[in-house]
Amino acid sequence: MSTATATKNPIDLFIKGARQGWTIATTSMVPNIIMAYVLIQILKITKVLDMISVGAAPIMALWGLPGAGMVVICTAFLSRGGAVGVAAGLYASGQLTGMDISVLTPGFFLMGGFLQQAGRCLGTADANRRYWGWHFIICVINGMVGMWLMRLCVQFM
Repeated sequence: MSTATATKNPIDLFIKGARQGWTIATTSMVPNIIMAYVLIQILKITKVLDMISVGAAPIMALWGLPGAGMVVICTAFLSRGGAVGVAAGLYASGQLTGMDISVLTPGFFLMGGFLQQAGRCLGTADANRRYWGWHFIICVINGMVGMWLMRLCVQFM
């Protein structure tokens, strides 16, 4: 432990951590969730949400989900926080149930935020770009398997 940390009292350390947490929440998490709610409203107003739901219904049926779940998965590639916001918005509008969100959750956490991760992790690690596609494929497969496993779990609840 450094002497600078050892001499600070716990209250100061807590306040510093709370400030950092507040900064992360207000500059990263909240904007993602607001963006997700706005996206859902735009998709609803333009009737694109209905088209996606109908078009994706056969694919999402593999996990026993309505087609609207595809919007959550697509949003997850951009941002996990955004996917949470989209899932909450679709739940609030009655297009997804709590059980649907339970099945979707492993999917959007395992395959979510890939575009952000590619820049932050693969880019800074200097990973060979020709393998980035494989990273993406592995994330998608992990998400799909996670959703099937969760579907199996919630089936018995």
